[in-house]
Amino acid sequence: MNRGSGLRIGKILGIPIYLHASWVIVFALITFSLAMQFAQEHPQWSTLQHWSVGILTSFLFFGSVLFHELSHSVVAQHYKIRVVSITLFIFGGVARIEREPSKAIQELNIAVAGPLASLFLFVVFKGLTLIFPYSEMLGALAAWLAYINVRLALFNLIPGFPLDGGRIFRAIVWGSTQNYSRATRIAGASGKLVAYGFILIGAWAAFHPDFMFTIGSSTIFYGGFTSGIWTAFIGWFLLNAAQESVAQVAIRQTLSGLSASDVMSKEVPTVPGHITLEEYGAEVLRTGRRCHLVTDGERLVGMMNVHTLNSVPRNEWAHNSVQAAMIPREKILWTSPEEPLLRLLERLLSADINQMPVVSGANDGAPQIVGIVTRDSILRVMQTRSELGPLATSR
Repeated sequence: MNRGSGLRIGKILGIPIYLHASWVIVFALITFSLAMQFAQEHPQWSTLQHWSVGILTSFLFFGSVLFHELSHSVVAQHYKIRVVSITLFIFGGVARIEREPSKAIQELNIAVAGPLASLFLFVVFKGLTLIFPYSEMLGALAAWLAYINVRLALFNLIPGFPLDGGRIFRAIVWGSTQNYSRATRIAGASGKLVAYGFILIGAWAAFHPDFMFTIGSSTIFYGGFTSGIWTAFIGWFLLNAAQESVAQVAIRQTLSGLSASDVMSKEVPTVPGHITLEEYGAEVLRTGRRCHLVTDGERLVGMMNVHTLNSVPRNEWAHNSVQAAMIPREKILWTSPEEPLLRLLERLLSADINQMPVVSGANDGAPQIVGIVTRDSILRVMQTRSELGPLATSR
């Protein structure tokens, strides 16, 4: 899932908030389930009251999930880590940060903030149940939200990476070994074990409706086909997330020590701004180059690429110039030759662009484009390094 995808619904603390398409599904399911539950437990209420409380409770549930993710984000921002976005989706929410924490204590504090926020909400809603009886709408709403928030906290504390508990576990291993890569591999392995556990339990429970998982006197999980399949699906999601996290560490190691100047192409193709988009398309087909700087005489005015070209309907290509459709110079994202390649790749992915000009002397007031870096060039370096393996260093 693209963690910045979906419908943008606003911004909190400078962080864009998105709703993934899958959110609609789970919102409808939770609302229906709550309305049926309230109808069974509170027959004295009207149908309108059942559905109204169900809808409001669903919104407050996702508000609780958002509060959980915002708590992670606030701590991350405290450590000068930019939070790119927060997306609410079928499994809850995810905060997308620009980079990983640089110290184990930062990882620990960021990870633990979410469960603490959910436990705080549990205390708040539990307090409301002491004031308003369960027979009243506010009391029923508060009771369910207290129940779900404490379980949200406990679920996230499971030591399966990338859940909060898995990140806490990684922070502890990281702090003990002083080795981020090793800590991530160990936490990733724990995440895979937890994920396989969810899949196996879910598969078993799906065909054994009398199955129950209890801790003390509390029943945590009931058997049944729906709950079993849902649990297995969560396990599958966690397995993919754990594998992706370990893969990211491999990428980090592969790109370690490289900068933009190591992979940039020094040949920067240009096109004049006055040519039509149809002529530009012909140039792309002739040369196979997907990105060009746009010039007006000797002056740089913008950048043009295949993605921008395809954003214009094909029947308008003959009537529009490159300069009319290009990315203006002031909006071009650029990199310096010294920028670490890993950070550059993160910026390319974050901005969802395929290439970036390399500019030298920008800080001296005399910027000069010396090359261009593309995602393809970075991927080629990654593939070559992975095939060759680590090189032996001379003593």
